[in-house]
Amino acid sequence: MNAAAELLIDTPAGLARVTAPAPRDAWWELAGKDQNTNPSQTPLWLDCLCATGPYRDASRLYEFERGHRLVLPLVSRRRRPRILGTDESWPAQWGIGGPVCPESVSPAEARAVFTDLARLRALRVAVRLRPTDEALWGHAASAFSPEPHMTQMVDLDGGFGTVWEQRFGRRVRREIRRGERSDVDVEVDRTGRLVPAFYHLYRKSIVRWAAQQHEPLALARLRRTREFPVRRLEEVAARFGEDCAIWVAWCGGEPAAACVVLRHGGHAKLWRSAMDRELAHPVRAIPLLYRLAIEEACDTACRTFDMGESAPGSSLAEFKASFGAEAFSSPRYLRERIPVSAADRRLRTAVKRLIRFEDP
Repeated sequence: MNAAAELLIDTPAGLARVTAPAPRDAWWELAGKDQNTNPSQTPLWLDCLCATGPYRDASRLYEFERGHRLVLPLVSRRRRPRILGTDESWPAQWGIGGPVCPESVSPAEARAVFTDLARLRALRVAVRLRPTDEALWGHAASAFSPEPHMTQMVDLDGGFGTVWEQRFGRRVRREIRRGERSDVDVEVDRTGRLVPAFYHLYRKSIVRWAAQQHEPLALARLRRTREFPVRRLEEVAARFGEDCAIWVAWCGGEPAAACVVLRHGGHAKLWRSAMDRELAHPVRAIPLLYRLAIEEACDTACRTFDMGESAPGSSLAEFKASFGAEAFSSPRYLRERIPVSAADRRLRTAVKRLIRFEDP
């Protein structure tokens, strides 16, 4: 872990002490008090990111004059000059970051955080907000450019009976009942033992996704395994322990479908899913697994079940909505000294057009 440095800065909210990296005891304390903290806002998530990617801990603890404290999870790129590096909360594919703050933050304090971030020497600084924070923090990020993202979440208020009857759609309830009648065995693992089974299905899924998106299979395999190597799942399973559940549906002794669900406090997060469609679809294995994972989240007093990001209007978004998942804006705010992200998007768009790539 990097040695912590402290500095006093003059902010719109008065003098503030900034400690970077944020002390872990303070971060865990604030995460425990902030009822909106997601699994991806914990020190465990940062540790997984740094262990499996070229990143280092750059988290920041802010302490304001009136006694308010907050932590901003943040990582920097290793082995790059600061002026060519990135400070992000989080990098692409790593989900929601943003401030962890149990107390009510004033507009001046929110502006103070983004003013401090704007002073960093990195080429790019980015913060992905959780849905509950957009109103206050989005307004404070006026010097940053918004990048739209959508997160779909199931409200678990009322327990699983209410979720099943009032939020699940009729069609998905029929699919689940069909899965329950099928010859399928479901197993849940919280030790990492089923990581190989999940990754076997993930590799199978890459073949299906490549065909659906008109992407050359070799390119899809390279891109997908680089984005999500098996070591990343192993690391998350090891560090989260009981709070990382790998659900696997078996048909005839073969893995048919699987999903990974993370938990922190009152929030469950569907992190990854994969399947062998030929085995999974006839027995409706994915709807069955989602039903069981959502029921467990209700039983463990979770308030929300985050089903992750989807493109608005896509078939994936519609599938998640059938489980009662509502769409919420969860933007990423970006500031770059050179517009490299815009250039990267243009290049990716040109390549997609060339290969006739279709987004899911």
